[in-house]
Amino acid sequence: MSENNISTTYNPKEFEEKIYKTWEEKKYFTPEVDKSKKPYTIVMPPPNITGKLHLGHALDNTLQDILIRYKRMQGFCTLWVPGEDHASIATEVKVENELLKQGLVKKELGREGFLEKVWEWSDEYRERIRTQLKKMGVSADFTREAFTMDENLNKAVRHVFVKLYNEGLIYQGNRITNWCPKCETALSDAEIEYKEQEGSFWHIKYPVKDSDEFLEIATTRPETLLGDTAVAVNPNDERFKHLIGKTLILPLVNREIPVVADDYVDIEFGTGAVKITPAHDPNDYEVGKRHSLKEIRVMDDRGVINSLGGKYVGLDRYEARKAIVKDLDSEGLLVKIKPHVHNVGTHDRCGVVIEPIISKQWYVKMESLAKPAVDVVKEKKTKFIPERFEKTYFNWMENIQDWCISRQLWWGHRIPVFYCEDCGEMMVKEDAPESCTKCSSTKIRQEDDVLDTWFSSALWPFSTLGWPDKTDDLNYFYPNSVLVTGYDIIFFWVARMIFSGLHNMGETPFEHVLIHGIMRDSEGKKMSKSLGNGVDPLDVIDTYGADALRFMLATGNAPGNDIRYYQERVEAARNFANKIWNASRFLMMNLDKELMNKYKDEKDYSLADKWILSRCTTLVKETTENLDKFELAIAFQKVYDFMWNELCDWYIELVKPVFYGEDEKAKGIAYNVIYKVLSTGLKLLHPVMPFITEEIYTHLCDEFESITISTWPEYEEELHDTKAEKEMGYIIDSIKSLRNVRAEMNVPPSRKAKVIAYINKEAKDAFLNGISYMEKLASASEVEFIEDKTLVPENAVSVVVEVGELFMPLLDLVDREKELDRLNKEKAKLEGEIDRVDKKLSNERFTAKAPADVVEAEKAKGEKYKEMLESVIARIKSLE
Repeated sequence: MSENNISTTYNPKEFEEKIYKTWEEKKYFTPEVDKSKKPYTIVMPPPNITGKLHLGHALDNTLQDILIRYKRMQGFCTLWVPGEDHASIATEVKVENELLKQGLVKKELGREGFLEKVWEWSDEYRERIRTQLKKMGVSADFTREAFTMDENLNKAVRHVFVKLYNEGLIYQGNRITNWCPKCETALSDAEIEYKEQEGSFWHIKYPVKDSDEFLEIATTRPETLLGDTAVAVNPNDERFKHLIGKTLILPLVNREIPVVADDYVDIEFGTGAVKITPAHDPNDYEVGKRHSLKEIRVMDDRGVINSLGGKYVGLDRYEARKAIVKDLDSEGLLVKIKPHVHNVGTHDRCGVVIEPIISKQWYVKMESLAKPAVDVVKEKKTKFIPERFEKTYFNWMENIQDWCISRQLWWGHRIPVFYCEDCGEMMVKEDAPESCTKCSSTKIRQEDDVLDTWFSSALWPFSTLGWPDKTDDLNYFYPNSVLVTGYDIIFFWVARMIFSGLHNMGETPFEHVLIHGIMRDSEGKKMSKSLGNGVDPLDVIDTYGADALRFMLATGNAPGNDIRYYQERVEAARNFANKIWNASRFLMMNLDKELMNKYKDEKDYSLADKWILSRCTTLVKETTENLDKFELAIAFQKVYDFMWNELCDWYIELVKPVFYGEDEKAKGIAYNVIYKVLSTGLKLLHPVMPFITEEIYTHLCDEFESITISTWPEYEEELHDTKAEKEMGYIIDSIKSLRNVRAEMNVPPSRKAKVIAYINKEAKDAFLNGISYMEKLASASEVEFIEDKTLVPENAVSVVVEVGELFMPLLDLVDREKELDRLNKEKAKLEGEIDRVDKKLSNERFTAKAPADVVEAEKAKGEKYKEMLESVIARIKSLE
């Protein structure tokens, strides 16, 4: 023990950074494959390199760090792989916008020039993320840090693409795609964010050829009318049966289109007739396939009307909408415009409304990949915690569509498809061929498109371990033990990792998926830059320390539930750290190592010793069970309650007389007990508060050079003492009750009072053993036991406890003359207040003009003063 080196005050800035550097230098987080140990692996959900980390990342990484530190202390060979995601589209948008501020245009820079800028950005932000993670105290192995654009991960991506293509699971086709006109790229369904917007239903007449009749349709996108190739009605709709098979004249375009019958049409919705635009709507696309309709795409990649749009060519889609509506109205074809609030799909990165358009893209066939991924969760080979999130997973996987994996971007994994510029031969290869396999030409061009970010992220659990090479890490650390992530990316990422792991590795990538909620502000709003309610974790760490932030994030919430950020909770966590610091420092100043060694094997424990040892070993058992069940918040709330209440507030106070006494043996025993309990508590707390526990442990203990590599405590049956816990419970309950009465009577702790105990026989031994505790903590001058209540002195104050009743003579608590004087002054003061209120309420001007709530408040005051006066008069009478 070296208490002289520990600071007098808790200041995390003094030691957090220093401690982390020591951990890294000692390589505590860098495991070597050790087949004598069981592996425990976590791969960090890689944060995007689009900016600094936020509180959501702090939450995610705190939960992972708790698990990895816990398992490391349990003796597992733990590996936590950190890393970052290139975030293809998000990063490209971010860098492009930054370059525009400098007057640089992406297309003018060219592909290579632009990618140089993105790599510069990547290097800068990866370093920022790395620094932030270390500030948070993550015990990840940065020697194995991965980046989704690393060469070995790119190799894995190319390998999988070629493998899936050769298996017939990747194909290229013209299909309806979610398209972002701003970013000019295809998007997957998972990249669409639906926002409620005010819009309209435009009701339009479609004339029937060679007839005065017309069909009325309602649409929210009149600009797509230019690409209509049919109008559909339900075959069972009696209103339109006579029109099925007839021809309509497409308004403004004058092209003839058929009326087709299709069950897709809802008879009850809208007008019952639906315009069909196969090139601009996913449902219309399917209808078009069933009826062999033409696919006429009337917009380019920027959402501008193309050459097939007639007089509207060159107009932006919304400009075209206004012009078309105006022309429809002038031609008498616009029936009405009806306001309509609906959910509009927007690109989650740039916020622009997406445009479903037909385009040529690369796809992964999902049916055969999804089924085993569903089965593995149903068979509990991969378990979701909480289990309710399986429903989210199944809803996505059982209704999954083919995955559009190509993106019209420059930043990302370029698709490993090559074309011969002479003969047009397409070659799918992991590495660029030197010549064409068909005509031997050396004019080879690679596919321009890159892969969806999630294609590389799907391989993360095994690509980070060296796959497709057969590495020692892959052989030992795969599959991962647990994945910790938010519920918002279950279908984005979790599902894709599961089917990728099964297909490429033959087994599920992780045993457990621990789902947490998202961070919200104190009012429950999602944190965002636009709302200005975001909180930078580094600012919190700078003010309160990493441990306080981590403790706040890990407690007070259940798995899967959203978490509200309250600064008061961080302050409370810092107060807890301060309490532990001060208690530990007090103990280190008092512990005597020589006496500890001398009485190390003595078991002549006091009641308080037996109680705290029993409570401590019970805590070990419960905390371990909670952590094994991923009940992290429950586990650390128990540790908090034990450390604050039982250890600091009770046991330390109970043994202070021993510390300051002359009984050498009692001291030696108490020193050993408190050393054991404090060191155990620090170990239990270490996974969530690593810095403060390390700083105290390295000054207090010499069993291990660091708490990080110390042994997790184990339950000791021989220390469990139900009798001692029960008896000490009686004593603590009695002391609390006596203190409360004394506080109500404003009796200072220095004034001693006799305690007369009328209690049942079962508790008498406990009270006999606890007399010294009651004398110290309840200011008892002595404790007398009686078996006849008539022996209780008159005017004694009564305290009811679980096992009987305690009494204190009133005159032991107060000086009779002084108390009478004080009470008479209080009586006069209260009578004055009552008189003032009565006069106010009898004043008609006041009661007539004052607001009703003010009058009621005065009445309530009067009643309260009268109650207080009655109590004071009763006390005066009892003293007289």
